[in-house]
Amino acid sequence: MQTKRVLAGILTSTLLLGTYPFASAADYNDSSVTGAAGWQAWTEAWNTIATDYTQVSMTPGADETQLNFAWYSKDETGKSATPVVHFGTDKNNLAGFTGTSAAVDTSLTDGTAYSYNHVTVTGLKANTTYYYTVEKNGVQTEVKTYQTGDFESAQILYVGDPQIGASKGQTQNGEALAADSGAANTAARNDSFAWDRTLDIALQQNPGLDFVISAGDQINKTGKPKEEEYAGYLSASALTSLPVATTIGNHDSLNADYQYHFYNPNQTGYGETEAGGDYYYSYGSSLFIVLNTNNYNVAEHEKTIQKAVASDPDAKFRIVTIHQDIYGSGLDHSDTDGMILRTQLTPIFDEYDIDVVLQGHDHTYSRTKLLYGDGQTHGTYEFRLNEDGSDYDWDNAYNTQTDEQIPLYPEDEAGQAKHDAFQADNECYTIEDMQGNTVTNPQGILYMTANSASGSKFYELIASQQDYVAERSQNWLPSYSVINLTADTFSIDTYQITDAGKVEKIDNTFTIKKTDEQSAAVTVDGAAKQVATASVSGETYYRLRDLATAVNGTAAQFNVEWKNGVIVITGEHYDTAALAPAAEATGVKQTLTMQVNGKTVTTAAADVNGNYYVPASLLSTLGIKGTVSNGTLTITTK
Repeated sequence: MQTKRVLAGILTSTLLLGTYPFASAADYNDSSVTGAAGWQAWTEAWNTIATDYTQVSMTPGADETQLNFAWYSKDETGKSATPVVHFGTDKNNLAGFTGTSAAVDTSLTDGTAYSYNHVTVTGLKANTTYYYTVEKNGVQTEVKTYQTGDFESAQILYVGDPQIGASKGQTQNGEALAADSGAANTAARNDSFAWDRTLDIALQQNPGLDFVISAGDQINKTGKPKEEEYAGYLSASALTSLPVATTIGNHDSLNADYQYHFYNPNQTGYGETEAGGDYYYSYGSSLFIVLNTNNYNVAEHEKTIQKAVASDPDAKFRIVTIHQDIYGSGLDHSDTDGMILRTQLTPIFDEYDIDVVLQGHDHTYSRTKLLYGDGQTHGTYEFRLNEDGSDYDWDNAYNTQTDEQIPLYPEDEAGQAKHDAFQADNECYTIEDMQGNTVTNPQGILYMTANSASGSKFYELIASQQDYVAERSQNWLPSYSVINLTADTFSIDTYQITDAGKVEKIDNTFTIKKTDEQSAAVTVDGAAKQVATASVSGETYYRLRDLATAVNGTAAQFNVEWKNGVIVITGEHYDTAALAPAAEATGVKQTLTMQVNGKTVTTAAADVNGNYYVPASLLSTLGIKGTVSNGTLTITTK
């Protein structure tokens, strides 16, 4: 994202009310300072690194048994591209896997002709050491090593905005870093070194990493040739053994080089820009969905989510990665362009039971509380390109229903009114009432925003921390998060790297647990409640005494008694010990006649081990508002 320019003219204090001062990139990771002995060798090698466009990338495959490769090969007279990966457990006897190749747009490579090669390797097994080479015009590269994990769990490095080349204009040893082409891109030289350093340190601290999730902006130049930035990004030594599931950021979005360099699995054809579109993959207990939110057609993103969920309906965790942080806390984006898709994506993420959303874009760190939609109708918004299509119009959002232009940095009263209405409409979330850093079966979604992993560019935090943010940080240091996934837990830890290379934790471990008990089948005002359920003729029934316990202390409370039959009195406290949680039972449908406030009520029910279970439809008889969606009964009493 571009640093915002200062407003022309002087605004009155009234017009400034509710607006924020413009952010500027403050500080950066100076690799000449943090590089110690390695920096000199790096600068000497940069001419070679920056001009080698043929670096190999690895991407997770469709599932843990597959691995995708991509690389350029330079066109040579009389030789064709050979998209072949040699892969196996015996380095002297590797099997060949053949893919596809096609021409690279020469306008991106200084007129020199290259082909890109895409290959999928299949049949991987857990806990196995493999070796591989790739062919560049028939010549095999040196042998590299790749190690699989146990496939039952996963350890993932989550990073934001390496943005190689974003340190342009910063001062290093008395000179401004340049973003010129090729080896003259000294900003890319600085940031590539820092990116390599972060990966090396993270891998040293976490030798069991399975892959990386990058939340976008791998590089910096927007809509321009930038092969030296991709060369620097892909030159990181850790990436020879560590696949990266990249996300298309706004800096990646506007030409095709991204999709040449990264061969993503299960590409859906939805959410596309010049760089490509949405994709998904599975690993262990989890489903990962990656959306190109530089395309503002949310209907297409929903189709991707539908396809992904249908491909792995039993995944314990559903994790989405997007670039723009619809719930972030950085000054540059979180209350302007970053949240433009919030009103549209929030209810869709709720509908498809997404657990975690990983974001970038804001060059700050934040972790939200658990959030879900407010159930209200809101406007829909999008971002557009500038007039010549060379970049995004960073100054305006657009209402997709009215085509109204909304200034993100208003200069008059009319613009301020539109801006204020836009921000108010984006208060479209509910904060789940859950305490502590370990939660079980939450209804809400965790939204993470990653700071820059390379430190190429940092932004200020917004002045006033939003109510949806639980923790945030900006210490002007490169950072990364480590996600640990098991069959029933998701946990995340976040660290920063000091100039001296020390790793420091900057947030408490946050853990989501999933259980097979039906204790989260019901929420009351956003809080998960312990309610046993029974399946009766394909419909879910709820243990009546658990429902009474769940609404105790609210305006919807009711008492349940047994006096030669079931007696219910609304408005009274249910004064009994809570029942022990029960796994889902299967009941037989019957008719229950009971007294509700002295009146006879007949309802369908089931008797399971001497306890009555009732359908959600009974709640309306008790004056309680309840709706069932995606297997969860949501009770609202406020």
